[in-house]
Amino acid sequence: MINEKMVVAVLPAYNAEKTLARTVSEIPNAVDACILVDDHSTDCTVELARKLGLQVHVHERNRGYGGNQKTCYAAALNIGADIVVMLHPDYQYSPRLVEPMASMIAYGVYDLVLGSRILGGGALSGGMPLYKYVSNRALTLIQNMALRAKLSEYHTGFRAYSRDMLLSLPLHANSEDFAFDNQLLAQCIYLGARIGEVSCPTRYFPEASSINLRRSTIYGLSVLRTTMDCVAARTGLYRRPIFDFPPLQLKEEEEAVSLALEEFS
Repeated sequence: MINEKMVVAVLPAYNAEKTLARTVSEIPNAVDACILVDDHSTDCTVELARKLGLQVHVHERNRGYGGNQKTCYAAALNIGADIVVMLHPDYQYSPRLVEPMASMIAYGVYDLVLGSRILGGGALSGGMPLYKYVSNRALTLIQNMALRAKLSEYHTGFRAYSRDMLLSLPLHANSEDFAFDNQLLAQCIYLGARIGEVSCPTRYFPEASSINLRRSTIYGLSVLRTTMDCVAARTGLYRRPIFDFPPLQLKEEEEAVSLALEEFS
């Protein structure tokens, strides 16, 4: 716990057997529970996770990166998490930063904290491919201008959320694929969340997960679509379900958690 707040780390996993133990070994003791959601892996991720003492949820079919996160957050909220930190089990991000990221929420400074690969200038030296770095910077510039924000990057997979933040968002409406992360961040900006960032070193190596050029292109197009949809919702031009907040904000917390579990179980 941090400041009497329950901290839960969630690990969305797919074929993470080779890096899982190393990732878990560096998760700080301040974390009260670790939940791994396996997206129908073909290796021994599930068996290893259970040996490591993690709470394990297994998808009977592959639901995609976004679908995995939906289960992660529903499971964490269900056990009473006050702060939920998403950490990839591929050891690309530093687990040691879980505690400082969670602390920034536990003490009421932010609603959402991002582990930024861009702050500190270590992305390229950490092995980020040049085309990914260039596209990251270009898409971030576009989104900062369009959404009137000042983030160093929108595409990190290392994030900490407050319970209230997660319960305020229509996560069920988001993509089941890689667009989920960007949609969620745009939703937080649309809602006026307090967003902080910490510099996070990144590691690119053969066992670390990464999407190829084709899927990166599809992701980039989805980012532009999400940005356009957010601007449209702000201006009243139209409102897609992912930016339809008021009905969800009026729900009681218990009802929101119950609906999340029903949707993502």
